[in-house]
Amino acid sequence: DVLSLRMAKYKGNINLPEYRAVMLASLRSLCKDWGSQHEVSWSWLWENVERMLKALMGKPAVQEKALAALYASLDEAALMVIRKEVYQKFFALAPAGQDYFKQSTTRLYFIADKLVAMTLDMYKEPKRMVEDISALGLRHVGYGIPTDLFGPFVTGCVQVVRMLTDDDAAEEAFRWSLNLISRMLTRVINEGSTIVMKAINVNSAKMLKKAVGCAPRGKRALWMLNVQVGTQSISPLMWAIETGSLESAKAIIQDLLTIRADRDRYYYGMDSMFERHPDVIQRLCLDAPALMPVLLDGLIWRSRVTENGQRRVNYYIKHLMVDEHGDFNKTIEWITDNQDPKLVCHPIASIVTDMIWTRVAFRTFLYGKAWFVFTLFVFIGAQSILGHAKSSPEVRISMFCARLFIYLFSMGQMLFAHTRNILRDCRRGTLVKIWRCKIPEYLCQWQGFASLLLAVFLMVMLCMEPVLHCMQDNEGRLFTGKCASSKDIRYPYSIASAAAMLMYFLLLSDLSVFSTRVSAFVLICTRVVSEVALFLFGLTFFVLAFACAVSALEQDNPDFSDIPNSALQLYKITLGMFSGSNFDILTEYPALMIAIFIYVVTTVIFMLNLLIAQLNCSYQATYQDMLGFARLNRGKIVTETMPSVAKSRWDRFVRSLRLDERVEFGEGDIGL
Repeated sequence: DVLSLRMAKYKGNINLPEYRAVMLASLRSLCKDWGSQHEVSWSWLWENVERMLKALMGKPAVQEKALAALYASLDEAALMVIRKEVYQKFFALAPAGQDYFKQSTTRLYFIADKLVAMTLDMYKEPKRMVEDISALGLRHVGYGIPTDLFGPFVTGCVQVVRMLTDDDAAEEAFRWSLNLISRMLTRVINEGSTIVMKAINVNSAKMLKKAVGCAPRGKRALWMLNVQVGTQSISPLMWAIETGSLESAKAIIQDLLTIRADRDRYYYGMDSMFERHPDVIQRLCLDAPALMPVLLDGLIWRSRVTENGQRRVNYYIKHLMVDEHGDFNKTIEWITDNQDPKLVCHPIASIVTDMIWTRVAFRTFLYGKAWFVFTLFVFIGAQSILGHAKSSPEVRISMFCARLFIYLFSMGQMLFAHTRNILRDCRRGTLVKIWRCKIPEYLCQWQGFASLLLAVFLMVMLCMEPVLHCMQDNEGRLFTGKCASSKDIRYPYSIASAAAMLMYFLLLSDLSVFSTRVSAFVLICTRVVSEVALFLFGLTFFVLAFACAVSALEQDNPDFSDIPNSALQLYKITLGMFSGSNFDILTEYPALMIAIFIYVVTTVIFMLNLLIAQLNCSYQATYQDMLGFARLNRGKIVTETMPSVAKSRWDRFVRSLRLDERVEFGEGDIGL
């Protein structure tokens, strides 16, 4: 039937008897022991095929025309009848089919519309439809659809079409096309319904182990990674992950990553799994993170024999470091994006990250930060050292050169980088909406936002640079910043300079990644900041409340004369900056003293101790995973640094690992 559809699209003349002669001649040349029995068998086969093709020749074009005319005459009301009646007829003929159509009404209508389109596309594009139907059949294998439901479904669809038309040719064209699709699906399901897929459909690890137990060792991995029907294939492992059959998926991963020995040969499904699914770690991180430890455990072999109190351990890290093209694998990026502090501390994840960091990424990252550290030293010299040194021509020239260097090479570089990042995010459409404003995605990371603030502060400093304002009024002193023209801007300039200095040191905290302990401490500090912010919010509330209250009292104490002064004194009391003599004066105002006493009990005794308790609890909760968070930070730095590593350097590093060589299991054992 499919061959007749393909032949109907051919515009020239088709001579079947000539094809028979060519076919037999080709077979005779291929088969060395060709005899009379072969001749009779192939002749009989071709005679039957030729007879069936001749019976169908000319019909597909007529049927396509009739079916196209039928669909062109259907309006929206008729299509809605098809969408509704198809399922009613089918459920009446096969009530068991209701268990397999549990989707929403919109989804069911979509299936009905797709069915109508497929019957006509079968005539128009038979080659493409064979591929699509084979892929659809393999998905039905995963859904566990019984093949005996296709007959009633075809019957129900034909009954609905018979309700809408009196054209027998159109009805026959619809029936023939749908019946062909049904038979193709049935064949694909029968061929693809392996015992492994049946075990996955019921999510039974016991059934799956029993199913693969009868597989030859050389084909055991293939049974769990590939089900092929024609040119289409489906992966039992990926299907188990997608459908949530995690028990079966866990059993498959454990079976694939189990080392089996057969005389002088080992069987290990690691290579087959990563060749079939290079993104298996990404898929697990997104769809089944609970299976990630199972997969990583399978990449470690531990000896049962101890030598001098130690056991041999082999780590199989090739597919975690190198992709199929020999480039840096994205495994670290996928694990880091998962944001699981326990997973990133897995032994094999740690060794991969640390090896790439120490031998490849560290030097590149250090080179990238060396320029930033140098500009920071120049900025410190210009603003904090030379700015307060005794004025002399040499000092002023040095200070001016240092500031000029910062404006040109530090601020200029930052402005170029931010312009590039903003344009890149705008072109890609990666904008994040915060309140009613859309900002580039890279600013959602604190490093990007802090760098932008630093660039803004440096621009403000350049606009208010006292040396530039004193160019025309320097009183003969070259590059001086102290003159009448700069008198009003020196203080705002110093504020911007101090803010820029803080931003420089804040960005310098990225260097904490050199040590996991220091990085863990920095991360803990950032995670307990929220508790301090809550304390400051509560403190401000109490300060405002008591400042308003004491200002309403009938008293003439100058320290508490109004709300601003009262708030300032209350902050001093909390921070221990309120002098004892001022406390003695409070004895002259009993009501004021009682209010201050209540404030001290509330803030100094209660809230400060509550802050200590909160920080302690937050630290205890964070401490358990602080090493994991530090490793997550290191993994992020490695991922961001690796694109800057030269290809030649990466290739040398990979060659030095000798990943293709066998790793022995013990003395005299060549290993795997």
